Amino acid sequence: MDAPPAREDCRPFVHVAHLLDEAGVHAPRVIAADLARGYLLLSDLGTTTYAAALDPESARSLYSDAIDALIRWQCATRDDVLPPYDETLLARELALFPDWYVAKHLGHALSDAERVSLATVFAALLANNLAQPRVFVHRDYHSRNLMVSAPNPGVLDFQDAVHGPITYDLVSLLRDAYVEWDEDVQLDWTVRYWERARTAGLPVASDFAAFWQDFEWMGIQRQLKVLGIFARLSIRDGKARYLGDVPRVLGYVRRAARRYRQFDPLSALFDTLEARSPSAISS
Repeated sequence: MDAPPAREDCRPFVHVAHLLDEAGVHAPRVIAADLARGYLLLSDLGTTTYAAALDPESARSLYSDAIDALIRWQCATRDDVLPPYDETLLARELALFPDWYVAKHLGHALSDAERVSLATVFAALLANNLAQPRVFVHRDYHSRNLMVSAPNPGVLDFQDAVHGPITYDLVSLLRDAYVEWDEDVQLDWTVRYWERARTAGLPVASDFAAFWQDFEWMGIQRQLKVLGIFARLSIRDGKARYLGDVPRVLGYVRRAARRYRQFDPLSALFDTLEARSPSAISS
C-alpha cells in the first residue's frame, strides 16, 4: 500500500487490521509499515471478490461464511477502541441525501414543508439507530470488500471502522448496493444471522420482529447516505458509473419506507421527485 501521509493516514488501517486479526477475521496482515512515508507491506487476499463470485449456487455458502466472520468481529467488541458512530456522524451522513442527491443530482429545491417532514424522518431514524446495541462496525461490509479466500472471507476496506449499531454491517451485506437478492432470501439470511448471534451471546433483540425492524430502519439510514455518496461521486469526482446502482438502492429504501407510517413523508418526497423527473430519479 502506498498512501502518502498528506492524503491518507495509514494508522487507522493498521489499528483495525490488528483488531480484525485478534477477532479471528481474515484481513491483510501488516508485514511491515513505514507510517512516516505511508508505506505498508501487506499479505495478499487474492483477486476474487464476492461480487465476482456470487451466483445462486455459491451464495448460501459465501454468505454463511460472511455472517460467521461478522459475528466473530462483533463478539470482539470493546469500549473505547474505535471512534463512536454517534449522532453527529449519523446525521452528517443523512445530510448527504438532501444536499447531494436531492439538490445537486436531481436539482430539486426542498420546500419548507418538505424540510420539516424530512427532519422528522431523520429524527426517527437517529432515535432508532442510537438505541440499538453497539458493537464493532466495519462500515462497508459488502460484496466488493469481501474476498473469496482461505479462510473465507478475506475482509478489505476497513479503515473507517467505528463502534455503532449492531444491524449496520448486516444491512451492508444483505442490502448491498451492488448485488440484490429477493426479500425472502434477505429475510432467511437475517434470521440465520440472528440465531447465530443469539447463540454467540451478542445483544440482539430477543424478538426477531423487533430485530427485523431495527435492520430495516438502519437500512434506510444507510441507503439515504449511499444515494448522497453516489451523487457526490458523480458530480464532484466524475465517477458517473455509480449512478447505475442508484435504482437498486432506491428500491431498498422505498420498499422499506412503505412498511412504516413514520416514513410516509419520505415516501411522499420520493413520489414528488419521481413525478417531477422520472428518468433522473432512476439514473
